[in-house]
Amino acid sequence: MTIRLYDTRAQQLRDFAPLDSSNVTMYVCGPTVQSGPHIGHVRAALSFDLLRRWLAHRYERVTFVRNVTDIDDKVLANATQTESWWALAYRMEQEFSQAYAAVGILTPTYEPRATGFIPQMHDLIAALIERGHAYAASDGSGDVYFDVRSWPEYGSLTHQSVDAMEAAADAGPRGKRNPQDFALWKGAKSDEQPDAVWDSPWGRGRPGWHIECSAMSRRFLGPEFDIHGGGLDLRFPHHENELAQSAAAGDGFARYWVHNGLVTVGGQKMSKSLGNFTLAADVLAAQDPLVVRYALAAAHYRSSLDLTESSFAEADAALGRIRSFLERAARLPAEFAWTAERATDDDADDGEASLELLPAAFAAAMDDDLGVPQALAVLHETVRSGNSMLDAGRSADAQLAAMQVREMAGVLGIDPLAPEWSTDKHDRAEASALDALVQTMITQRAEARAEKDWAAADRIRDAIGAAGITLEDTPDGTHWSIDG
Repeated sequence: MTIRLYDTRAQQLRDFAPLDSSNVTMYVCGPTVQSGPHIGHVRAALSFDLLRRWLAHRYERVTFVRNVTDIDDKVLANATQTESWWALAYRMEQEFSQAYAAVGILTPTYEPRATGFIPQMHDLIAALIERGHAYAASDGSGDVYFDVRSWPEYGSLTHQSVDAMEAAADAGPRGKRNPQDFALWKGAKSDEQPDAVWDSPWGRGRPGWHIECSAMSRRFLGPEFDIHGGGLDLRFPHHENELAQSAAAGDGFARYWVHNGLVTVGGQKMSKSLGNFTLAADVLAAQDPLVVRYALAAAHYRSSLDLTESSFAEADAALGRIRSFLERAARLPAEFAWTAERATDDDADDGEASLELLPAAFAAAMDDDLGVPQALAVLHETVRSGNSMLDAGRSADAQLAAMQVREMAGVLGIDPLAPEWSTDKHDRAEASALDALVQTMITQRAEARAEKDWAAADRIRDAIGAAGITLEDTPDGTHWSIDG
């Protein structure tokens, strides 16, 4: 097996070789929690959830770190007299966590908050000053800056020269040697919240945005790790600055840089600052969360995604086809019945066995820079062939196809029969009541047909059809499903 990933720094596909084949290490930039998540945030998190899931299939373990920026200019700006910055940050963090959980994004191995790692940031800043790559401002402001011209490789991630870069906008020009120098530590200001500061060797203040990720990735993954991920909009200045400060401090830092494409509106990046965003909560209130996951996952992770109502309609229809086939296969006679538990039990003695259930074309697509669109094509082709096998009475072959579909859908987190997508107690009660009513009508129709009362049988079938329910007559009985 060889996984290839597009490395932003190398600007090409590279064979993936982890430092430790028994533990792949990933750090992904998480949210700045000044307000609730929009659907672009969910798409970004889902992109790396898919990568993490695939790496977990290919390797023994994935240590996945996603940070929370809970102290930042924007967080402070959105605080009010009735809600302090830290209370706002915590509330918004919960909204992000709820949105992620709703679409089945796995929780990180570690999810550190920036405010919990101030001492580690101090240590890193001190090391940069000692190495001659950072300096305390001479104007008494308490600011500390990274000296970009002291590091010849600055700009290597985005392939820019310093002279072509705009001035760093994360701090005012006070005490800077160069306009592009960026803040590692921000001295306290009289107009900011008095509890948003920490003591430091350079005076009271708070961390700059970029230093937190370098400090926290080092804390949880060590000085060098496999993959650094984030949205395409984070390449500059955030990731460029992370790379510079970590490398200048002597760390190997990230070996692969992976960036997901953005959600767009009319071809323009979805952004809170542009005011063209759609809140994740609004989308999840209007759509089935599994449909949202499918719609966000269906495009290649590096492509832009312009979501429309048709995106969700297409996702719903695609999931309906998967669910319908799996439900048909589940109705096979007992000798052909299959369950996820059976597949798991059969594969328990061989760690590679579960991968053998995946069609080779599916695995090849996923290995090729996480080709989810191509992998979905394999999944749906298996659904089509599985339905044909059921129609032809090839029950054993259909059973295998269903197991393969379940395995592929499980890898992508879109198995409609998985427990995480099961309906709540109220919905199950409604489904049970509906099933009882429909089964009664099916029995009445069967009795009418047995008595050759074809008019009554047709009336019952038409009444069922008018309610949006389809009947399927099979050798082992009549089954019903709701029209997709």
